[in-house]
Amino acid sequence: MERTISFKERRYIEELRILTKSTAIDCIIDDRFDRLIYIITPGDMGIAIGKSGDNIKKMQKVLGKRIEMVEYAEDREQFLRNIFKPAEVIHVFFPTGETGSIRVTVRNKSEVGIAIGKGGCTIEKARMIVRRFFGLESGDIIVEEEHGA
Repeated sequence: MERTISFKERRYIEELRILTKSTAIDCIIDDRFDRLIYIITPGDMGIAIGKSGDNIKKMQKVLGKRIEMVEYAEDREQFLRNIFKPAEVIHVFFPTGETGSIRVTVRNKSEVGIAIGKGGCTIEKARMIVRRFFGLESGDIIVEEEHGA
């Protein structure tokens, strides 16, 4: 699927490169939660975050927005796992068509809260990334606890 990156998003990607020496594939501006979500090139997460999160703190100060980073993965299931980190995702089910719900299974109840995030910010981040990278327009993502384990 082809993505278009606006001038503003390109500018934020360049800021990341200048300030952290790491590379981003994409940047999503989320006005609802006043944050920037960077999709980082595989292997560059450590550089992007910096020692003790110093690079993220520096970027937040310079850009005046909360910064979140997700490591890109070619495998879409692994990519979704990366989006929900630090929640431990056990299984991801993708719908067969262009619409439908993605089901994300986590180990226990406490992980469900982490996967949803405060005020739904993590699940909203997942919806935006799924819409942008996979074109699944409904963007319904259901987080459920693992049963029978």
